[in-house]
Amino acid sequence: MAPSLSEPFSDSSVLIDFVINQGNGVKGLSEMGLKALPKQYIQPLEERMCMTNVQAQESIPIIDMSNPNDPEVEKSICEAASKWGFFQIVNHDVPVEVLENVKNATYKFFGLAAEVKNKYSKEHSLSNNVRFGTSFTPQAEKALEWKDYLSLFYVSEEEAFALWPSVCREQVLDYMSKSEVVIKQLLKVLMKGLNVNEIDETKESLLMGSMRTNLNYYPKCPNPELTVGVGRHSDVSTLTILLQDEIGGLFVRGNDGDNWIHVPPIKGSLVINVGDALQIMSNGKYKSVEHRVVANGSNNRISVPIFVNPRPSDMIGSLPELIENGEKPIYKQVLYSDYVKHFFRKAHDGKKTVAFAEL
Repeated sequence: MAPSLSEPFSDSSVLIDFVINQGNGVKGLSEMGLKALPKQYIQPLEERMCMTNVQAQESIPIIDMSNPNDPEVEKSICEAASKWGFFQIVNHDVPVEVLENVKNATYKFFGLAAEVKNKYSKEHSLSNNVRFGTSFTPQAEKALEWKDYLSLFYVSEEEAFALWPSVCREQVLDYMSKSEVVIKQLLKVLMKGLNVNEIDETKESLLMGSMRTNLNYYPKCPNPELTVGVGRHSDVSTLTILLQDEIGGLFVRGNDGDNWIHVPPIKGSLVINVGDALQIMSNGKYKSVEHRVVANGSNNRISVPIFVNPRPSDMIGSLPELIENGEKPIYKQVLYSDYVKHFFRKAHDGKKTVAFAEL
């Protein structure tokens, strides 16, 4: 039951019921044709995107992966991870039709009726590994974010076939498996850049022992300048592999600290970013960088990130090879699941999570 349109959401409990409990999400709000943004989504001034702080002439590196073993390509990848924390890759090994299929499947999932999507909500999902939700951590946020998502933590194909929504299951599995080649290429190069020349099974599972894919939906928004699609944060992953559509709206913090750089959509490309786990394991050589997504007043936007992570039971810290080579560790050993819990316990707050692991 949709609230009346005159002053539909002055009462927060009505909004929470409609958006979260009934499973309508912000997509449901967007489709009501609201003339004004509900107050619960109005961000404090300091969290809104100020377009005067955008460096229009700056761009994150774009790296051609058609020959990933070329020393120049390897150097570009390591430099991008050290200096920018973000880069785009083109001519990689993930077929374009796999990317198109997962984008179409994302639209299909969010096109389902609210009561169908709601079967996968925190309250109703059969597993913590499958979660439909909205915003980031609604119970911890002073202002909500204008985004709905489906989060799929990969355990096995059997579990995926049993529990993931059928409209997107095969497309997401295909996207994850086809991306694995690229993930391994990137990790091999990044480890080589740290003089870690052999990735044995233990190291591989530390770097990419678990994976989660999110389907993100950012519907058209009234007063987009007053809210955010996603607030300032860095990822807790080792690496994030992001597929974005043609709409745009992802911004990355520039090197000077005050400015933001737009990541323009390039058809067929993937956006790669360093996560906190890799910053910690590289002893600070590779940087996980703050990023955010703006809301859009005229278009719906989707994105599909794969978060490549250590396993929850892994201890992460500065890699022993670096310490053996005489580097002073700047991070302590922390249980990865504790680190992730710390991240999800609070609202998005820039780069503050990494302090949890600092010595």
